[in-house]
Amino acid sequence: MATLETLIKKPGSRRAFLKNGITAGAATIGAGLMGSASPALGQDRDRNITNGDIAILRFLNALEQIEADLWIQYSELGGVQDNEVSGVGGGNPLYTGALTILDGDMAQYIHDNTDDEISHAAFLKAYLESKGAEAVDLSPFATIPGSTATGSTGKMRLTNLTQLTIDTSFWSRYRSITNPDFDPGAKFAQGVPSLNIGQHTAIPRTDADTQGSFLSSDNTTSITTHLQAIAFTAGFHFAFIEQGGTSLYPTLAQQVTNLEVLRVLLSIGPSETMHFQTWQDKAGNALPLTDVDNGPGGTGATVTFTDLTQAKGETDPESTNGDTLQANLIMPEPTHFLSKKFPPVAIIRPTSTKNSGAKAAVQGFVDDGLFLGQKNREFLRLMFRLADEADDARRGY
Repeated sequence: MATLETLIKKPGSRRAFLKNGITAGAATIGAGLMGSASPALGQDRDRNITNGDIAILRFLNALEQIEADLWIQYSELGGVQDNEVSGVGGGNPLYTGALTILDGDMAQYIHDNTDDEISHAAFLKAYLESKGAEAVDLSPFATIPGSTATGSTGKMRLTNLTQLTIDTSFWSRYRSITNPDFDPGAKFAQGVPSLNIGQHTAIPRTDADTQGSFLSSDNTTSITTHLQAIAFTAGFHFAFIEQGGTSLYPTLAQQVTNLEVLRVLLSIGPSETMHFQTWQDKAGNALPLTDVDNGPGGTGATVTFTDLTQAKGETDPESTNGDTLQANLIMPEPTHFLSKKFPPVAIIRPTSTKNSGAKAAVQGFVDDGLFLGQKNREFLRLMFRLADEADDARRGY
């Protein structure tokens, strides 16, 4: 029988997978988790909130739980350890030290990003329930084993941070005049090509990944190349996750009817952009190195980081090859938008349902490897169904 991972990696298989419906055994879970936008919604005090608005909010509620889950893992191991983010237990000093090579404040940034995502999920749940709609509860699907390294709580997770295949094309997309929504077939180079090949861990899986490292006044020399590679992988993964939210919220906002719901999306979405801006700045500080993950529990993947501060910068005329990679070009380059008769403009991109809608967001997480190890088929049925309903929402419906 095909594995869940095989089914979810192939778009054709995913479509067939969805069409097969929910089996009798899974239906009980699905019914409780999915719920539905109540028919009474059109009769209650919030007459202007449509079923489409509720579908969008329910999808975002689910997606923010996924983001909270992965950020909690990062915070347990590499964030500031205080009671604002519950469950932390001292962190992993060696991993935290490796992260500080990217920036001395990384632990605080990780902590605060985690706190933000937890707040997004909690707010969306409360808001949905205040409107008489059922929120989504993904906790029954937290079945993926996580890290057992020092600092981890050892809880079961919704997400897997140890077998990632990270798409770093966002790096060139925001440095390019071309726009995936406007320029079909436009090329966008990977910021770290090797991260998009094989499976890479962004956290220490066990203490074997930190073995041989120690903290010093110069962590670049006292922390092993292997642990530095794990930390640098995390840096690019942080940016990958948050650029997705940066595009998702304005994409779905275009389909909202109710003005208060629109305000919710327009208020949460920019915080994702603030996260992305921070993380792509810090990722650019990764030092040049090559590491092969061939130790205990390793995947055998090779990763090579280059000095992006010395990468190709802006040209005149601007390159349309998507190959501008200079690290400090963190402001969005003006790009094509809406019509050729308009000049390039600095914008969030993409913002189309095809490239950055709900289904695209879930598929991006699947391709990233976040759900490898999830054995319950109902999980992805649920996520893609929520995504379908959100993408199908239209203003006025």
